[in-house]
Amino acid sequence: MKITIGLTTWTEHPALIHNQERPVTLNEYAQHLPTVEVDTFFYALPQVTTIQNWLAEVPASFQFVIKAHRGMTLHERGQDKGALAELFEHYKQTVAPLVASGQLKTVLFQFPPYFDASPEDIEYLRLVRTWMGKLPVAIELRNQTWYRPGTLKSLVAFCRDLKFTLVAADEPHGIVASVPFYLATTNPELAMLRLHGQNTSGWLNQDKSWRKTRTLYRYSDAELHQFQTAIENLTPQPQEVCVIFNNNSGKDAAPNALKLQKMLGVHFTGLAPRSPEQLDLF
Repeated sequence: MKITIGLTTWTEHPALIHNQERPVTLNEYAQHLPTVEVDTFFYALPQVTTIQNWLAEVPASFQFVIKAHRGMTLHERGQDKGALAELFEHYKQTVAPLVASGQLKTVLFQFPPYFDASPEDIEYLRLVRTWMGKLPVAIELRNQTWYRPGTLKSLVAFCRDLKFTLVAADEPHGIVASVPFYLATTNPELAMLRLHGQNTSGWLNQDKSWRKTRTLYRYSDAELHQFQTAIENLTPQPQEVCVIFNNNSGKDAAPNALKLQKMLGVHFTGLAPRSPEQLDLF
C-alpha cells in the first residue's frame, strides 16, 4: 500500500523553507512532498495556462488534489440542471492537462453542511458520477445524517458502487457542525484522510476571523499515532492512502505532516531536486 502526504496549498508552509517569511514556491514544496491540495477551482476555474505553469514546476510523479467548483458542490442551491451540466463539462476541459499528464490524483467534492442524506442529494451524487465520467472523485460529507448507524453502511456501499473515495475528515467531535472520523476503503485505488484539527471554538466561530481560527490546531504525537494506526490497520487495503493536512492557521500543517511521515517510515521518491539551501533541512 502506497502512502502519500500533502498539505492544502503550497505557499503557506514556512517550515519547508527554513521558516523564511515569504511564500513557498510550488517547486520548493515539491522538494518535500509528493502531492498538494488546491482550492483555487472552488472559487473560479483557472486558465489552462496556469495549470500548465504548475506542471512545469513539479516532477512528473507529483500529483494534485483539486477541489470541485462551488457550483458543482451545490453551495448554491436551486441551480438549473442544464447549466450545472455545462459547468461540469467546462471543469473537465479545464483540468484536461492534469488528466493528460497523469497528475490528477482526485477531484475533491467538499459538500456544504446542509447537503444531507435526503433522496434528492443521494440522487445528485449519482449525477456527479455521470457528469464526471471516469475521472477520480473524492467526496467529503459534512452533515451527520450520512453517518447515522442505519445509514453509514449504505453510504459505504453506495460509494463503492460509484467508485467514490469517501474522505475521512478529522475535525472537532461531538458538536452539531461536525461529522465523525471514519476511514474506509470505498475506492480500491485511493483512500483519503483530510485533517482539519480539533479546535472546537474556532470551528464554531462565525465572525470575520473564522478563516484564521477554524484550522488553528497542532496535532500531538499521540494524535498523529492514532492516524498512523488507522492507516496501517485499514482493510481492505487500497492501492494508495493519501493524507492531507489542513490545520494551517498557525502554520502547523507542514510540521505535523513531516512528523507523520517519519512515524510511518515513508520515504517519498520522485520528488523535485533539492535546492542547495534545502539540502540540510531534514
